[in-house]
Amino acid sequence: MKHTLVTRALAFLAISISLPGLAADWPQWRGPNRDAKATGFSPPKTWPKELTQKWKVAVGEGVATPALMGDKLYVFTREQGNEVIRCLEAATGKEVWQDKYEALGATGPAAGFAGPRSSPTIAEGKVVTLGVRGMLSCLDAATGKKLWRKDDFQGATPMFFAASSPIVTDGLCIAQLGGRDNGAIVAYELASGNEKWKWTGDGSAYASPVQMTVGGKKLIVALTEKKIVAIGAADGKLVWETPFAAQGMGAYNAATPIVDGQTPFYAGSRLGVQAVKLVPQGASFAAKELWSNADKSDQFDTPVLKSGLLYGLTQGNEFFCLNAKDGQALWTAPAAAETVGRGPGRGGFGSIDDGGPVLLGLTPSAQLVVFEPSDKEFKQLASYKVAETPTHAYPVVSGKNLFIKDKDSVTLWVIE
Repeated sequence: MKHTLVTRALAFLAISISLPGLAADWPQWRGPNRDAKATGFSPPKTWPKELTQKWKVAVGEGVATPALMGDKLYVFTREQGNEVIRCLEAATGKEVWQDKYEALGATGPAAGFAGPRSSPTIAEGKVVTLGVRGMLSCLDAATGKKLWRKDDFQGATPMFFAASSPIVTDGLCIAQLGGRDNGAIVAYELASGNEKWKWTGDGSAYASPVQMTVGGKKLIVALTEKKIVAIGAADGKLVWETPFAAQGMGAYNAATPIVDGQTPFYAGSRLGVQAVKLVPQGASFAAKELWSNADKSDQFDTPVLKSGLLYGLTQGNEFFCLNAKDGQALWTAPAAAETVGRGPGRGGFGSIDDGGPVLLGLTPSAQLVVFEPSDKEFKQLASYKVAETPTHAYPVVSGKNLFIKDKDSVTLWVIE
């Protein structure tokens, strides 16, 4: 026992020395709690003129956000006709292991982004991935050994292919699978891959599910193709739903719901941002509508909730701040074209991390924008070019370290 404790202490010391400023893991989509909060981030008193690049590694095509656990970084991409999951040393970028399987990429209107969109999820010593055509895999996080792999929907996906990131809770891997006509939310036992439950009440879109607890009951809240739903995490039984079908040509549900206590916030094209309060009502739940702001259409970017304020980026390329209590817009700020850039044919692509005293936005044009949390105005503190090719993944923030996934590479930048 004593030997084990000493070994673990030495291992932790080695991690701390090799990767300066390491403060927290980023084990899944939008961080530990799926809320884009980078815990332990301490910004410098004076932002440097440039960031320091520690390493850059070519890993293949894809827009999936990497996952960070301890001293390991997990990256999911497409390369030479395969979907590839790599484990890298976070301090050096050196490959520890990789697993791959032959798979078709995205085609048709989505062919410009042929690689994975879904972020790896690390939990209980395992890593889970969801490929663009619905292949769900579970590997041993330490060795890369395949534990199980599922293709239960035989490649059925939404029009722009699978983009939802699986979530792990209480020994279950829960994923939104299938397509518009045969979609489902499915729970598998993480250890075995055996199906535990399946909900088939609507088709799948592109948003990722989140977890919330109301009245002592754990719920999975998810945006589907035409609804927002809450289902029991343990049994998959529907306890609440309401229509939420994206409006307009090319519109779809892609923003991840945000949870604050009993309140889920959710956003969509032309529907704006909405908030309800879930209240237990017998075996189900009732929802009290709190507010709706249709002026702030937020299809692609998931807003971040901080200190009672919601910060996001509209489809019209405007940064905005809303009061989370009543939905009132407190300020908007047009984003410079050279700062935000555009996705294929639309604006509003980007991601925002809560870095404590600051917010960090990463745009498709690979510009990292640091701005001050405020209910009065948009105040930019710093801006950095962090890649030469487009960036659609979230920045992974840990201590003074920023891991940036661009079109085909991963880079470690350090704030010094």
